[in-house]
Amino acid sequence: MADKRDFYEVLGVAKDASDADIKKAYHKKAKKYHPDLNPGDKDAEAKFKEVNEAYEVLSDKEKKQRYDQFGHAGVDPSYGAGGAGAGGFGGGFGGFGGGTGGATVDFGDIFETFFGGGFGGGGFGRQQSNPNAPKRGADIRVSLVLSFMEAVHGVTKTINITRQDTCSECGGSGAEKGTTPETCSECGGSGFVVASKRTAFGTMQESRPCTRCGGKGKIIQSPCKKCHGSGRMGVPKKIELKIPAGVDDDQNVVQRGMGDAGTNGGPPGDLIVIITVRPDAMFERDRYDVYVNIPITFSQAVLGSKVTVPTIDGKVEYTVPEGTQSGKTFRLKNKGIPYVNGRGRGDQYVKVNIEIPKKLTKAQKDALKKFENSMKDDNYVGRKNFFKDMKDRFNGDAK
Repeated sequence: MADKRDFYEVLGVAKDASDADIKKAYHKKAKKYHPDLNPGDKDAEAKFKEVNEAYEVLSDKEKKQRYDQFGHAGVDPSYGAGGAGAGGFGGGFGGFGGGTGGATVDFGDIFETFFGGGFGGGGFGRQQSNPNAPKRGADIRVSLVLSFMEAVHGVTKTINITRQDTCSECGGSGAEKGTTPETCSECGGSGFVVASKRTAFGTMQESRPCTRCGGKGKIIQSPCKKCHGSGRMGVPKKIELKIPAGVDDDQNVVQRGMGDAGTNGGPPGDLIVIITVRPDAMFERDRYDVYVNIPITFSQAVLGSKVTVPTIDGKVEYTVPEGTQSGKTFRLKNKGIPYVNGRGRGDQYVKVNIEIPKKLTKAQKDALKKFENSMKDDNYVGRKNFFKDMKDRFNGDAK
């Protein structure tokens, strides 16, 4: 664990960041390092896993609380559900307090006394609970990359996941078929034992995980050969996932009950699919509206013309009016993105840019000069007003 980076540093957020900020930072980092967007990049793959591990902890209120208190030790499985062992805070400090006779005091003992079993609670950092109580399964998070059009119109995708499922051989008991787990005689099935301990404040009682059953409350004499006594096993699954039309970048599609199986009869977790949408070369999106730029000729802008405009549903004809200026934007109502799981859709905005021709022939240049000489200032209202304002300004400065 020593070589692990701080989870807040991994996501690039402060320790007081809100849940929304943490989620936003995760989506940004996950998209940046996603394997589909960085094929063959082992460094990006490692960072993607690191980002997911950080978000798994910081997005879970209970895990985040343990991490904030104990660091990586608080969420490492080898340290148990309650977080870091109290011994991590141990260490002799001589001459603590009056009346102790200069005896060495273990700060781990003091913390365990006040935050642990001395007052009926669990061990240091541990909230006691019934080990046999139903527990909801963990959520599974996966990322899915879509093209712009797949996100716009919706698509069905097959994704592969591995979920922790109840062992089909033992039915989740962890015991070999035909046998059952035995209640631990040491803790009576509670998973904890109460012991007396001498501290700087006298003898007090504390509650610790039972060493005989490992805090499980039951002992399996003949473990299931298929799951090795865990009662659960990783099962690969192919999921047909229907992505609704209109989904956007960084949105989640949730499949209820498709996460890891619960324990002791608890409900399963969810499958959370985080959507990443690839940029499109032609269209841009802002919520449910679509933007596109199209080039038109000088004569089309001056005289007006029918032009072909691309939309997400195909090509449409649009009439550009006479005298259209470069940069003018037109609105195509109801030609935008469909609302997710709702009626209606956004609009499409078409911005026209006048393309200036290059490499004119002499005849073309002469014709253009003749045309220009025939024009009056009143034909160029914007140009006329600009030079009038400039003249007024500089004449005023000269006085």
